[in-house]
Amino acid sequence: MDTITAPQTLPHRILELLLELRNDAPGLEARRDATSTHLAKIHGFLEREEPIRLVLPAFPAKSANPQKTIGALPDFGEVLALRRLQDLCLRIGRLWSPGARLTICSDGRVFSDLVQVSDESVTAYGREIRRIIADESLDRLDTFGLDDAMPEHGDFDQLRRLLVLEHGDDLDEVRERCRRDAAGQALFNGIHRFLFEDLAALRPDMSRTRLRRWSKELAYETIQRSNAWSRLVERRFPEAVRLSIHPQPLGSDKIGVRLLPSANIWRTPWHSAALFDGRGFTLVRRSEAEALDAVLVHAEGRYPCFSLSHGAH
Repeated sequence: MDTITAPQTLPHRILELLLELRNDAPGLEARRDATSTHLAKIHGFLEREEPIRLVLPAFPAKSANPQKTIGALPDFGEVLALRRLQDLCLRIGRLWSPGARLTICSDGRVFSDLVQVSDESVTAYGREIRRIIADESLDRLDTFGLDDAMPEHGDFDQLRRLLVLEHGDDLDEVRERCRRDAAGQALFNGIHRFLFEDLAALRPDMSRTRLRRWSKELAYETIQRSNAWSRLVERRFPEAVRLSIHPQPLGSDKIGVRLLPSANIWRTPWHSAALFDGRGFTLVRRSEAEALDAVLVHAEGRYPCFSLSHGAH
């Protein structure tokens, strides 16, 4: 084993790097075996002298809500988030010479019809994410999507139906779990809020009562497909350490990670825009940036973002 530290402490040090990004679900008690699952997986990679494999379902597509995002393609928020994930892998590589690789399991195709995003937009967004990875030389990152999991099926609606059929729970089971489980209820509340906000912006002709009812059913379907996608990813990458962009209770089989600072623990680059305040970048809704009289600029001359100063650096 080629390491710079004693083998018995190395898994803990690697896990500490992952936990530096953690996004914990508030108010939920941790299980006693808070880190044993992750340590066991890390230890397995060390024993096999392999790069540590991380998987993160993320980077689906930009929200269609014009109050949240700059446009349909990745902006500087995605660039910063991808750089942060690359940096995480490089930091692990300083402890463990085979390094780490992170697979972005893009779930845009999984949810596009539920979140009012076209499959064409998902395709364009994913293409741009891969271009950024190549242009930025983020060589520790790669991507995997529903198209890759089922390449023999070209119809996207059929892909989604097969995903739920082969890996999903019954919707009634999902509803019951959300009602009785604190973590499930927190997840439902977060997704429901996001969906309601987007539908309210996209369907101003519809009453808020109808929007809440519609977004509630969509939230259950989103969780159903999210769980199905998570199971597919777990079966495809059974030994990988699993990350999540959703807040997770400490002790979950996934480590919740926050990709960029934000006042909202649920906020992601694809639900928002990056704002430079003169000191650093945070994620905000587009409407919030505009209310602050932030200026739309291009960071590094390439990537859209908002700035409160004379320029983004």
